[in-house]
Amino acid sequence: MSQDTYEDIMDHPHHESKKHPRMSMLNRAAQFSPFAALSGYEEAVAETERLTDERIILDEAELEMLDVQFCELKESAGRKEVSITYFIPDECKDGGRYETVKGSVRRVDENKKLIIMKDQTVIPAGEVVKIEV
Repeated sequence: MSQDTYEDIMDHPHHESKKHPRMSMLNRAAQFSPFAALSGYEEAVAETERLTDERIILDEAELEMLDVQFCELKESAGRKEVSITYFIPDECKDGGRYETVKGSVRRVDENKKLIIMKDQTVIPAGEVVKIEV
């Protein structure tokens, strides 16, 4: 079809319905918005792409050194600035991430095996891999 066939109606005003109100531009645009057929797909891909660190397995010598540092930490709680690196297991995947906290230790709870920092950070003692005083 060529444009010549519509020449007789080209100059006529656009038809306005008396029954239905004119659709807003926002609603018109929504008709042509992309449709997500697979809901949750983007989140699943992002989760798969997210990297985690492997847990470091300490040898006997490193464990003994950490035990000595842990005893020093209990004795000097609140008096020295320390840096503690510990592992946080990932809830969804194997592995996790390592975090380093710097500050002063408020107390060491030996029953619950927790290190409580003055800034209220709670560190599970079993996840600690490095203590620097």
